[in-house]
Amino acid sequence: MLRIAVPNKGSLSGPAADMLHEAGYQQRRESKELRIVDPANDVEFFYLRPRDIAIYVASGQLDIGITGRDLLIDSGANAEEILPLGFARSTFRYATKPGSISDLADLNGKTVATSYEGIVAKHLADNGIDASVVHLDGAVETAIQLGVAQVIADVVETGTSLRNAGLEVVGEPIMKSEAVVIRRTGADGEETKVQQFLRRLQGVLVARTYVMMDYDCRVEQLEKAVALTPGLESPTISPLHNEGWVAVRAMVPAKDAQRIMDDLYDIGARAILTTAIHACRL
Repeated sequence: MLRIAVPNKGSLSGPAADMLHEAGYQQRRESKELRIVDPANDVEFFYLRPRDIAIYVASGQLDIGITGRDLLIDSGANAEEILPLGFARSTFRYATKPGSISDLADLNGKTVATSYEGIVAKHLADNGIDASVVHLDGAVETAIQLGVAQVIADVVETGTSLRNAGLEVVGEPIMKSEAVVIRRTGADGEETKVQQFLRRLQGVLVARTYVMMDYDCRVEQLEKAVALTPGLESPTISPLHNEGWVAVRAMVPAKDAQRIMDDLYDIGARAILTTAIHACRL
């Protein structure tokens, strides 16, 4: 069986389980379950702490896993990203008291407090910065106020918590993270079961990104309509019973669907419908 690590809690857990369910895999019914077997798909799932997943995968005991890019890099484990999944996105930034630091070079000689020591130490080393790193679990915003560090490095979403702590972001982002599929570095990437798993997840990603659009239009407006809905290879076009009309079907980006419907209507298309795509293979 293909052995897969899945986050057991936190912001990664729910979306990962939803994606796996959409991909046709059985998932646990209770949060207490640490392991389930999906015999129909020849897969065994292990529910682990997100921070530990890269370590287990790197050991070779598990074939692949779902975790955060930040947790993969922070672990320093011998594992690599093979597919970004588009959820649990976050940005890592440095922050400090306003006016005390203007750019990355000013971090030389400073102490940086963070919950992600591996990420920060690597970033500092890659940029030739000589700074100390202090590891703190949980919120690090108070580290500067309490004199533990002059700078913090943490996940920044809206920046509200930093502003409330009297801090401001410094420099460019350290990294941008999201949920990813990982495997042990150097593992056989052509293994059939792994490739099937990746195709299923890629199918979910496409299904979430696109909708199917159907509409009728006059033949003389077909070229304009096709330009608006080119599809992936090309749209499906079928003649209608009423002469001079055709039915068109194409996949379109979900985020643009309403605008495309407006444009199609303006050129005379009618009976414009969009439907969700539940599964896809490209």
